[in-house]
Amino acid sequence: MSSIKSTVIQITKNGMGNADKFLQHKLIKSYLKLLIESEELPDVITFYTEGVKLTVDGSPVLEELQTLSDKGVLLFICSTCLNYYGIADKVRVGLQSHMPDILAVQQKADKVITL
Repeated sequence: MSSIKSTVIQITKNGMGNADKFLQHKLIKSYLKLLIESEELPDVITFYTEGVKLTVDGSPVLEELQTLSDKGVLLFICSTCLNYYGIADKVRVGLQSHMPDILAVQQKADKVITL
C-alpha cells in the first residue's frame, strides 16, 4: 500500500452527489471500492454533517469503510454531528472526533478532497 502524501477526503453527505438516496449510495459505494483498489489511499477520511450517517448501523458502505480502516486509513467522525442526529451509539466504524481533530488533519494535509 502506498499513500498519497497527506491527503484528506471529506465526506459531507449521506452518499455522493445530489440525487435520490439510492443513486447517492450507489455512487459512494463505487467510489470507495475504487479507492480500495487503488494504490493511493488517503491518510484520513473525515465525516461530518450528513456524512456521519455512512458510519452507522444500516449504512450501505460499512464493509468498504472497514476495509479502508484495516488498510490504515483513519476515519474521523464528527461527534457533534453524531449527537445532533442522535446516532452516536450506532457508529460501527471509525473514531468519534471533535472539530479540532478534523481541523488539524485539514491544516496538515497537502490535499483535501471534499465529496
